[in-house]
Amino acid sequence: MQDVNWRAEPSERELFFCVALGAVLFVMTTGALHGHSLTYGDNGAYLEVATAIRHWDFHGLSDVQHFMGYPYAIAAVSLVLRVPLSVSLLLVSGAASLTSTLLIARLFGTRVAGYFAVSNFAWLQASFLGGSEPLAVALGMGAFWNFRRGNFVVAAFLGALATIVRPLMICTLLGIGLVLLCRRQYTQFLGALGVGLAIGVLYAFSLAHYYGDPFLTVHSYTSRDYGATNISGPHGQLFSWPLYAIIMGTLTYPAPLTNLVLSFSWIALVLAGLAAMFSRNFRGYLRAYPAEAVFCGLYLLMIFCYGYLVWARSNFMRFAIPALPFIFYALLSWLPQDRRVLWCLSVIGPLLAACSAVGIKNLSLFP
Repeated sequence: MQDVNWRAEPSERELFFCVALGAVLFVMTTGALHGHSLTYGDNGAYLEVATAIRHWDFHGLSDVQHFMGYPYAIAAVSLVLRVPLSVSLLLVSGAASLTSTLLIARLFGTRVAGYFAVSNFAWLQASFLGGSEPLAVALGMGAFWNFRRGNFVVAAFLGALATIVRPLMICTLLGIGLVLLCRRQYTQFLGALGVGLAIGVLYAFSLAHYYGDPFLTVHSYTSRDYGATNISGPHGQLFSWPLYAIIMGTLTYPAPLTNLVLSFSWIALVLAGLAAMFSRNFRGYLRAYPAEAVFCGLYLLMIFCYGYLVWARSNFMRFAIPALPFIFYALLSWLPQDRRVLWCLSVIGPLLAACSAVGIKNLSLFP
């Protein structure tokens, strides 16, 4: 019998089975621990907005704090498949998670996609309990996949949809637009700009009609009442100096040692990936795909400059998700090459993520 070459690049089929194994273990573990998707994170708020969209009646919806792209998708799938909104929420996040992994494999390779899919607790929780991150990443990666193939209008369309799911995904549109301008592809730029503006206008219509503020969900990030969190002390501004809120938030708000180790491990990983992007090996990628380079640079700058002290460190693992494919790709030569490591992560990661999801109340208030 021929020995298996465990250092070879995983196939897409093997990647799929790794992700499927992780999904099964996560769902079984949360079920055994009596975890429930409806009580996880912001799912209650998303379902409330999705209900208003499903019936197109916003009068009973007094507080809109999150961008509404994810609830729009939940309502649309519920309408088409005729399933409850709670089921639709899980379908959207699960399908978007699988799509994201496949697109990352096509853009960066299956090894990068594997590490992305099974290592981040926040990603696993959002994928299988519900969350907006999988949909935002799927749309963003879809935008870059189309941009590489010259489908600029489609790329802008997907980038605009990603932006109304998670606002920092506007870096996708900025990357696309700046590269088209630098290449003097003015016709394509105007087409992409028109598509982006059309999505923005359609999104803002309901907010302007029912609340008199087309930028309601934008304003919610700077005018939100944090007193409801019952956490006293300074919260800072939406953006500040790089790393300032991470450091000051850690000093201001005590946290368990395990939480600190987990958060700073991801901060260190992202900083290491950022440093690796300046290496000679990574420069070829930056020159070949400048739109993705612009996105990654702007996105990382924003999450490191995020200024609310309560969340800057504690939610960094979640904030960093859209940039992680670029981080893992920059660190590819330093990542374990043995595929058995991925299989181990496919078991350990989902188990720990499920325990964390059931045992920790998620207080996510940032885009």
